[in-house]
Amino acid sequence: MPLSDRGLVLLGLVLGSFCTPLGSVAPGNYSKGHLTEAAPSRADALNVLLIIVDDLRTSLGCYGDKLIRSPNIDQLASHSLLFQNAFAQQAVCAPSRVSFLTGRRPDTTRLYDFNSYWRVQAGNFSTIPQYFKENGYVTMSVGKVFHPGISSNHSDDSPYSWSVLPYHPSSEKYENTKTCRGPDGELHANLICPVDVADVPEGTLPDKQSTKKAIQLLEKMKTSTSPFFLAVGYHKPHIPFRYPKKKIRQSYFASVSYMDTQVGHLLNALDDLQLTNSTIVAFTSDHGWALGEHGEWAKYSNFDVTTRVPLMFYVPGRTAPLPEAGEKLFRYIDPFDSISELMEPGRQVKDLVELVSLFPTLTGLAGLHVPPHCPRPSFHVDLCREGQSLLKYFQLHDLEEDLTLRGNPRESIAYSQYPRPADYPQWNSDKPNLKDIRVMGYSIRTIDYRYTVWVSFNPHEFLANFSDVHAGELYFVDSDPLQDHNMYNDTRGGDLPKSWTP
Repeated sequence: MPLSDRGLVLLGLVLGSFCTPLGSVAPGNYSKGHLTEAAPSRADALNVLLIIVDDLRTSLGCYGDKLIRSPNIDQLASHSLLFQNAFAQQAVCAPSRVSFLTGRRPDTTRLYDFNSYWRVQAGNFSTIPQYFKENGYVTMSVGKVFHPGISSNHSDDSPYSWSVLPYHPSSEKYENTKTCRGPDGELHANLICPVDVADVPEGTLPDKQSTKKAIQLLEKMKTSTSPFFLAVGYHKPHIPFRYPKKKIRQSYFASVSYMDTQVGHLLNALDDLQLTNSTIVAFTSDHGWALGEHGEWAKYSNFDVTTRVPLMFYVPGRTAPLPEAGEKLFRYIDPFDSISELMEPGRQVKDLVELVSLFPTLTGLAGLHVPPHCPRPSFHVDLCREGQSLLKYFQLHDLEEDLTLRGNPRESIAYSQYPRPADYPQWNSDKPNLKDIRVMGYSIRTIDYRYTVWVSFNPHEFLANFSDVHAGELYFVDSDPLQDHNMYNDTRGGDLPKSWTP
C-alpha cells in the first residue's frame, strides 16, 4: 500500500541519512595519522576523561528519576552541560561503541553484530583516542571502552588508538563464576545477585579494579608534560547484576548505584590531584535498557528506553566556574547515606543529539581542529565524522543565564537502527549475525515522534532496499511517551495529526 505524501517525505529523509552507495572497498593503509597542528603542551591543553557506562538508560537522579540514588553522577551533572535527549545509533554494545568512537554510523562501519573489525570490513577510520594520540596526547583505556573481541581486533584497537596497552580488570574472567550464595548456603550462578566480595575470586569486582587503575594513571599523569585522554569503561549495570552485598537493593537500580560509587571515587581523585581545572569530563553510555517496557528486559530495539542515553560534559570554566584553591567540585558522596542532598543539574539542552557527535565535540572542546564532515560515500576517507558538532551549546559565557537552553527542537533529529533476521521472532532475532540479517529497522526520532521503517537488507552488499518496506512504526511521544501505541497503519494514506511536521 502506498505511503502518504508526508510519509514519503520522511522516508526520503531516512534514505538520505542512512543509505549511501556501497561498493567494494579495500582496507585503508594503516598510516601513522593525521596531525593537524602542533602537539599541545601541558600549559595550554585540556585533558579529557571520558566515562562510558554499559547499558545505562537515563535512570539517574539528574534525569528526573527519583527512584535512583546516583548522587555522584548528579553532582557531575550539576557542573556540566547535560543533554536531555541524546540517542545511540544502535542498541547493542559493539556496534554502538565502534560507531561513536569513530564518529560513523553503523551503515558506514558495517558492524551490526560483534564479528568484524571495521578497519578490515569497511575502512581505516580514525577513532577519537587515535586522533588525540596523533595530536600529542597520552591516550589510555581502562575497562570496557571498545567491546572486546573481533570488533576491536582482539586488541581494543591497539596500537592505533592507545599510547599504552589497554587495561582490563583481572576479575572480568569470573563473570559467570558461581558467586551468588543461595538459601542453601551454596554458591550459584545467577544474573541477579548481591555478593559477598569475599566469595568472589580475587576478592574484588571489575569496576572496583578499573576505578583503582584509573586513579593510578591519573596520579602518574599529574606530573606528565603531555596532556592525557583517559577513557574509563564501567561494566555495570550490564548483566549479571552483581554488586557488593551491603548494597541490598536488587538488580538494575542497585547496580546503577554501585556504579555511581565508582564514578564518585574517580571524580574525587580528579579533585584531590588538582586536575579538575584542566580536565574535560564527558559521561555517557553505549545504549539504554528496557526494564519491562514492551515486555522486554533487554536492549535490542529502536525504542527510546534502549536508544536514549545520558550525555553530559564538564568543561572547566565554561560549564561551571573554576574551583578556587582548596575547593572541591567532586567530593565523594555515599549513595546510601540516610541523608543525601538532591542536586539540580546544570545547564540542560532539550534538542535531540546523537552519540556520533562525541568525536567533533570532544576535539573542539579540547581546542583541536575538528575533523570535517564525511562525504558520501566515505569508506576511502580515514579522518572525517558523520555526527554534528555540539559546540554551539557551549558558547554562552554568562554562567548565571537561564539553566535551560532551547534551540529549534523541530530541526533536531536523531537516527537509530536495528537489524533482524526475519519479519517474525525467531531464536536469533535479538542478535543476528551479519550473514543472517534480512531486515533493517531505520528509525527517526524528532521532538514530536519516533518513526521507523523496516526494510529489506542484503548482508552481502550491505545494502538496504527502501522500496521494499516490510513494516512501520509511528509513535507520538507527547501523548504516548512509552511508545506503546503504533499509529503507523492509522496514518498511512490519510490525514496526519497537525503535530506531524517532518
